[in-house]
Amino acid sequence: MTSYNVIIGQLLLTDFTVLKVMLSAVIVGMAGFAILRHYGHVNLHAASGTVGSNIAGGLIFGVGFALLGYCPGTLAGAVGTGAIDALVGGVGGMLIGSGIFVEIYPNIRGPVLSKGPFPAVTVPELLKLKAWMVVLLLEAVMIGFLVLLAYMGL
Repeated sequence: MTSYNVIIGQLLLTDFTVLKVMLSAVIVGMAGFAILRHYGHVNLHAASGTVGSNIAGGLIFGVGFALLGYCPGTLAGAVGTGAIDALVGGVGGMLIGSGIFVEIYPNIRGPVLSKGPFPAVTVPELLKLKAWMVVLLLEAVMIGFLVLLAYMGL
């Protein structure tokens, strides 16, 4: 997951290692969260958002990914394996980028980040289904996709 070739392979749709790891994590996390929520150990905190903030965040993420070849998760893994480019370029870039964002935030909060508000709605609420039904459906789809990837030898 922290190898440049694996990440590029995922972007070129020739190596699905990243997708398989991410889907596996989502499958386990979603099932675990659903079980914990059922027994009252966790609460769901859906948050409202805006189109402007999603576009700005996507652009910031995309520029960082394009320049360095790491997303935040793979960056942390690469730093853990001792990759100097991840430590200097990635962590340094995150700190510099965060500082720039803090400086420009007051100027973009109103005209950019608040544009196109949307409510805090969950997938079950959107589909008007019980949460357990959505969890089971999504789990089945994701597991089926992983089985299909394995069957295709990807």
